[in-house]
Amino acid sequence: MVKDDLFARLMASQDTEYRDFQAGLIPTIEPSSMIGVRTPELRKIAKEFSRREDISDFLSDIPHRFFEEDQIHSFIISDLKDYDLCIKEVEKFLPFINNWATCDQMSPKIFRRNKTELLEHIHRWLCDSHTYTVRFSIKMLMEHYLDDSFAPEYPELVASVSSEEYYIKMMQAWYFATALAKQYEKILPFLAGRRLDRWTHNKTIQKALESYRISDTEKDELRALRWR
Repeated sequence: MVKDDLFARLMASQDTEYRDFQAGLIPTIEPSSMIGVRTPELRKIAKEFSRREDISDFLSDIPHRFFEEDQIHSFIISDLKDYDLCIKEVEKFLPFINNWATCDQMSPKIFRRNKTELLEHIHRWLCDSHTYTVRFSIKMLMEHYLDDSFAPEYPELVASVSSEEYYIKMMQAWYFATALAKQYEKILPFLAGRRLDRWTHNKTIQKALESYRISDTEKDELRALRWR
């Protein structure tokens, strides 16, 4: 069975020291659910197993037992070349994501060529009750709609998300810090007008000040906007 073969492959690549280190970075999952396989190796395994005729059995067998299985799942989805199939698999998997790493690793390449169709799903995901579904939707807006496809309504969508969930607020800050680097004049009013809650406002500025893509003049302006 594909699940058994995958587990054996993961165990053959186990690094227990790395497992113990990684467990401290992802507090929302039990350390016992980690095997300890480094990301480059996981990507290699994902490519290998994605060619199997029975890989759909693995993709349907959720929730998975191990963190690394979730990572493999996200990498396989990210490489799907059929948009409709990809959306189907994303929506099937999203409710089972239980950590920021798996959420952030899932980045379907096919979405770049289907931005209009994707927006319908993003709007729906933003309203979901599941933390990582909301986080994923904001991440998609950050990845695909801050350059040529930017529109003022998109940061409005992100600002409208009201949540006390740390992993949602952190993604909002990441979004706005990235947006400042790409659309500074259009994003600055969200900070000048204190459109975000205090924590997200200040975290956005902190992350922006760490960015090499923001000028020293802009950083001075952002420092003056800290919410004290």
